[in-house]
Amino acid sequence: MELLKFRMVMLLLISSLLLVILPQVSGVRFIVGGNMGWSSNVNYTVWAKGKHFYLGDWLFFVYDRNQMNVLEVNKTDYETCNSDHPLVNWTRGAGRDLIPLNVTKHYYIISGKGFCYGGMKLAINVANPPPPPSASPVTSDCPTTPYRAQMVIMPIAFTIAAAWDVFLRAIW
Repeated sequence: MELLKFRMVMLLLISSLLLVILPQVSGVRFIVGGNMGWSSNVNYTVWAKGKHFYLGDWLFFVYDRNQMNVLEVNKTDYETCNSDHPLVNWTRGAGRDLIPLNVTKHYYIISGKGFCYGGMKLAINVANPPPPPSASPVTSDCPTTPYRAQMVIMPIAFTIAAAWDVFLRAIW
């Protein structure tokens, strides 16, 4: 029984350390068209302007499922609003569809059923995320621990203390 408790404590400790050490990565979920959603009342070129789409991001389409759809097409079909041969039909029937941006490329999205001619089309370029900014040198005369090290050391210290507390309670 004591060996089982010890193993559980060690598993908890190792799991906690891994969670602290792993970098946090998450993509951005863009609601296409903002508050207007995927509708004929939005200029999607203007909506996408100034936005950066990176690998791991998501496009979230909200629309009337009885009228519209979400189709990925090639550049020529995008320019001519041809929905006859989509590369991918992202329409799932609920009017709430996600497109994972998991490839760095140009994405061309249209709505068929004539809505593309009314402006329901979106062209974006997905790129690799930029590298994290480099840290500026510390110019202070007092000794300091880098902020990143503090973010790792403190949770590790608390995890070890909690594990030690559990271990001591299991022994006594």
